[in-house]
Amino acid sequence: MIIQVNTDKHIEGREKLSAEVQNTVEESLAKHRDHVTRVEVHLSDENSLVRGGDNDKRCMMEARLKGRNPIAVTHKAGTLTMAVEGAANKLETSLGNILGKLKNHQNPAVREMKTAMPATPDEMAEMESATEIEREMEMKDEPDQDSKC
Repeated sequence: MIIQVNTDKHIEGREKLSAEVQNTVEESLAKHRDHVTRVEVHLSDENSLVRGGDNDKRCMMEARLKGRNPIAVTHKAGTLTMAVEGAANKLETSLGNILGKLKNHQNPAVREMKTAMPATPDEMAEMESATEIEREMEMKDEPDQDSKC
């Protein structure tokens, strides 16, 4: 899983912050590691250093799943650490929900039904010809009703 951290020009200590963000994301998404190929993290200070204010730190995370559309979450908080942790928790919850739904749709009963059903017209034709051959063989094995023993 690749984790890319981006910051705006108002964020200081980018290198240290980047390492902390990567650790937080890796810990939060550890159980979904096999499904996530990349996580992009965007950190920003919406009011910049000039104005300040409550909940002005924003963290947007986008996770890219194998074979699926990306999932994005955003969290605002008073500090960057809180914003990152909040976004990581939201992303973990979203991934759990999406991957759980996919798992439910791929339960064994559904998979058996899918494999039992022919997928192509060629497979349908094969099944029909096999059925016809079986019928012919059964007819040969049955004694003639007209002939008397």
